[in-house]
Amino acid sequence: MKLRQRSFPSLQACLAALALAITFTCADAAAELVVIVSAKRPPLQLSASQVSDIFLAQTERFPNGDSVMPLDLSIDSPLREHFYSKVSAMSPALVRAYWTKMVFTGRGLPPREMASSAAMRRLVAANPTLIGYIDSAALDDSVQVVLTVGK
Repeated sequence: MKLRQRSFPSLQACLAALALAITFTCADAAAELVVIVSAKRPPLQLSASQVSDIFLAQTERFPNGDSVMPLDLSIDSPLREHFYSKVSAMSPALVRAYWTKMVFTGRGLPPREMASSAAMRRLVAANPTLIGYIDSAALDDSVQVVLTVGK
C-alpha cells in the first residue's frame, strides 16, 4: 500500500504570512490621529497639553475663552487608548481611575462616547463647541485639525 503524502505549506510561507498579518494589524492600531473641531470655528491650533486639559476636565474653555466640550471614542477603541497614551501619557486603567475619582468627588463627568470616527466627525462638524479625535483617514472639509497626534 502506497501512502499518499499530504501537501503542507512550508514553514517559511506560514511565517511570512504571519509577519504580514502582524504588520497590517500593527499599522491599523498605530493609525495617525487628529484632534478636530468644527470648520465653522475660526482657525485654531492647540498643544497636546491644552488638549489633555480639555479631555480631563481641567478646563472648559478654548484658549480664546469660548466654551468647549470633548467627545471620546468608545472605551474599547484602540484609537482611544492611543489618544490618551500620546496626549496625556495615561494608560486605559489610569484614565478609568481618573474618571472614577472625578465622578466620585463631584468634580467632573467623562466625555460623551461616540461609536466611530465617522460619527464623531459628523457631530463635531455640526457643533462649534465640540472637540474630538479621529483617525486621519476619516477627515473631510467639515472639520479642522487642531492637533496631529503621531503614531
